Amino acid sequence: MAHRRSSLLALGLLVLAVGLTHQNAAGAQAPCPADHDKLLSAVKANVKASGGPANGGFETNEWAALVARDGTVCAVAFSGPTVDAQWPGSRLIAAEKANTANGLSLATMALSTANLYAGVQPGGPLFGLQATNPVNQAAAYAGDPKTFGSANDPLIGKPIGGVVVFGGGLALYDGKTIVGALGVSGDSSCADHNVAWRVRAALGLDKVPAGVNPNRKDAIIYDLDPGGKSASGWGHPLCAGHEADIAAELGAGVGGAAPK
Repeated sequence: MAHRRSSLLALGLLVLAVGLTHQNAAGAQAPCPADHDKLLSAVKANVKASGGPANGGFETNEWAALVARDGTVCAVAFSGPTVDAQWPGSRLIAAEKANTANGLSLATMALSTANLYAGVQPGGPLFGLQATNPVNQAAAYAGDPKTFGSANDPLIGKPIGGVVVFGGGLALYDGKTIVGALGVSGDSSCADHNVAWRVRAALGLDKVPAGVNPNRKDAIIYDLDPGGKSASGWGHPLCAGHEADIAAELGAGVGGAAPK
């Protein structure tokens, strides 16, 4: 309990940092965790619609985005054959998920966007979190849609802002420190988390030091009771498919899987 209280206090302080992590953007930009081609290859290889494994949801194509540690978007890609083969709105959601995971994770502790769901519910310790760091609308809606998802995506080099509190955003670690974050969107939030987990591993940036779950670190936690209360305080709802089963197989989730 004491650990949970201290974690919540630390998280409350971190909220102030989500919108500030891009403060160095005017100067030298922080390095991107991976380039566009590596991100593109990783997302295509881990989405069923583009030839990868099942992730338990709708199995639709996905958007993926990376932010550097300073909060600037540095790579955007999609798994489908064309820019509209995945939900168009998920491009920004993916970038905002990456922003959230980066802004609320430290070198010593990771928080996935899935870990935030329970705390932001009415009466929860993080209620109102989503309103703390508005989306940078000038960046969000700029540029030629024909370049979306390319190496020249208009989001590149810009802070996107935004806070997303459901699955699909993961901080990235190279074994030494945190180097940014990944966001995935385009399927159920539970499947997005599974895809992000696979993509992070494919990029070799899954050296997570610790998280809110002692064993699975920043895994999605399926522990909401019928009334919506999370036993851990970090829980996420189950989705309608087999996402929890696949998460359990990957080591990406805790609870919710069907008995073997």
